[in-house]
Amino acid sequence: MKKVLVILLMPLLSMAQGGQGFLPNQPAVSQGLVMKGNIQGIKDNTEVFLKNGNDGHTIASGTVVKGAFTLKGKINEADVAVLSFTGYQQAVDMFLFNDAVTVSGDLNDVPNIKIKGSATEDDYQLFKIQFNPGFEKLRNMVATINAEKEQGRKDSLIQVYNQTRSSVMIAAVRFVREKPASPVSSLALFAVMPLFEDQTQLGTLFAQLQPAAKKGPFAREVENKLVGMVGSQALEFTQSDVNGKPVSLASFRGKYVLVDFWASWCRPCRAENPNVVNAYNTFKNKNFTVLGVSLDQVKANWLEAIKADNLTWTHVSDLQYWNNAAAKLYHIESVPSNMLIDPNGKIIARDIRGEELLRKLQEVLK
Repeated sequence: MKKVLVILLMPLLSMAQGGQGFLPNQPAVSQGLVMKGNIQGIKDNTEVFLKNGNDGHTIASGTVVKGAFTLKGKINEADVAVLSFTGYQQAVDMFLFNDAVTVSGDLNDVPNIKIKGSATEDDYQLFKIQFNPGFEKLRNMVATINAEKEQGRKDSLIQVYNQTRSSVMIAAVRFVREKPASPVSSLALFAVMPLFEDQTQLGTLFAQLQPAAKKGPFAREVENKLVGMVGSQALEFTQSDVNGKPVSLASFRGKYVLVDFWASWCRPCRAENPNVVNAYNTFKNKNFTVLGVSLDQVKANWLEAIKADNLTWTHVSDLQYWNNAAAKLYHIESVPSNMLIDPNGKIIARDIRGEELLRKLQEVLK
């Protein structure tokens, strides 16, 4: 996936072909993809491959004869694909599903190769027309800003960068709203995902997409980003408490609950524990509680830390270290980490500690 994002940001994506909107009645997977090619500038008997642009899996392969070739295969979901030829550095990227497509042009003039018959590819070309110039400008500006030593000049460059970033974001919003059924809209959101300062806006835009656009690897990447985001509904999980009894997050519905990811071996966690104890003791009688989720492996160490730090709330763990199922569900990559959930199960804050935690609780528990 990261490889595709790098490709999107590179200058080689400069093809400028417009197209029609995505048609929701995609062919069934069983019909498969049929690609008929006629590309000049290739020696006879050259092998041709169509591969998935994310994982490199070969979708179809064949042989070029007098520039012509036919490829047949099946694609499980609309995705970026790359057409390449043995012995040639040039490659053609495209966005396909199980369509009947034609590819024509000259391998020495890749930007002008025509791909017809795929609505997703039409949207992909439009996406590149609208986004590549802005992406390329941002990419170049980052290198320039990092190299600039004079602070005044750097500040001016940052201001221009922010203006360009704003323009790219506006284009992203427009594209997604105009093409809510296109899988390319998920690609657009994925491509600009790092530029969102307010992740709530990302969630709102993704929620506006139609089911056809919420399928595929790019949609899954966006969904993963949105898991645990402030404003989203908390995903349910169940783990065993210190006595081996299953405890579900759903059982805390109706209360404000701080889900606290920690571990006995984590020094920053142990240093933060007194702040959590203070918050718990201050607000435990005001419809607030804490659910500790430990990334421990050794139960004895976990129990000892709970006792030593006076953590008198409910604790759960599957004792699987970084493979803790709840931590993986929320993509927890470091501890301490927490999320504050309201009585309706919505996440209203993330990673708040110390005085910030107290202020937030005072705000919601008036």
